[in-house]
Amino acid sequence: MRIARRSCCFALALSAWLVPPLAMAQAAPPSGTPAAAQAEDFRAWLARFADEARASGISQATLDATLARVRWLPQVIEQDRAQPEFVRPIWLYLDGAVSTQRILAGRAQRQLHAGAFDASGKRYGVPASIITAIWGVESSYGTHFGSFRVIDALATLAYDGRRRDWARGELLAALQIVQQGEMPAGSLIGSWAGAMGHTQFLPSVYLKYAVDADGDGKRDIWNSVPDVVASTANFLAKSGWRPDEPWGAEVRLPANFDYARTELTTRQSSGDWAAEGVRGIDGAPLPAMQGASILTPAGARGPAVLVGNNFRVLLRYNSSNNYALAVALLAQQIDGGPGLVTAWPRQLKTLTRTETQALQLALNARGFDTGEPDGVVGPATRAGVRRFQQSLGLPADGYPTQDLLQRLLP
Repeated sequence: MRIARRSCCFALALSAWLVPPLAMAQAAPPSGTPAAAQAEDFRAWLARFADEARASGISQATLDATLARVRWLPQVIEQDRAQPEFVRPIWLYLDGAVSTQRILAGRAQRQLHAGAFDASGKRYGVPASIITAIWGVESSYGTHFGSFRVIDALATLAYDGRRRDWARGELLAALQIVQQGEMPAGSLIGSWAGAMGHTQFLPSVYLKYAVDADGDGKRDIWNSVPDVVASTANFLAKSGWRPDEPWGAEVRLPANFDYARTELTTRQSSGDWAAEGVRGIDGAPLPAMQGASILTPAGARGPAVLVGNNFRVLLRYNSSNNYALAVALLAQQIDGGPGLVTAWPRQLKTLTRTETQALQLALNARGFDTGEPDGVVGPATRAGVRRFQQSLGLPADGYPTQDLLQRLLP
């Protein structure tokens, strides 16, 4: 009888999703409309997911506090399906991510919370500047970490998103956070993709790595800076951060360098790179690193960086080379170090996604395989571009340009 009553309460409360989060007084969609049909389908999906959640150990009380209050967020699906046509080149991305304002704000935040950073550094061995930089890039030091209810966003994505299985797992993790008494459902606030708090932890990451550093019994990555700092450091430490190594360094490459080797999959010690003529940008010896790689984010006409284990750890946080470089450079300058010395080739025009897809199609047609033409530049596309550049006697840096596209088009 108790189970039946609770199930009934849950079913009745599911109708709450029909009420838009910012317009509480709006009525549900009229019967017979496409919106009403979708509403009914979403309610049915929620009921099935609730059964799965119960089977995995989620209590009815937790379901009543979470899924019974869930709201469908169409703007989340719009964000998930958005494919911007124009892609910012790395130099414009870094202009924003590593701005003078963000550097100065990072120094101020590190000084303001010196106690939390010192304690975290001693415990986890991750530099304060790296944690500060992640905080800055992820949420501008807590000023923009999103306003979506995470359970709403993840339920929406799990029902009708590109990565449904992933979203279902994260939604279940969010329910576990509530069930364990970590935080109430209404306090789980974050981005449209379900990333939460100052340094944007996904629910599964929160469960595994979040830390109660201030001793109040909560792992609060929304309101406690000590918890934010320690949790982020814990993630990096357990992901393999090496306290005795830097993230990397800007370098100068020797003449006739083989740019086909500028991939993270090419690894050797910095000593071996030095033996091939690679030098620090100012002529200084290379930092000691094992398994180091060379990256040229804008091809042969831009900066080159030598990166090691700790750079790859940053990629565990966000699997974008541009992101990892932004965090590394922001941290370096928060510490008072320099930015990149070599100028970016700002005169180059970035290919749009449509143009990149046209480039991929043209390369494939000529036998320079780039894989599936998707408008995204990855290792396969760079390899195809390099082979085409070699056929033209050009530096084979794998960097697609408007000039290369014009050479390919009839």
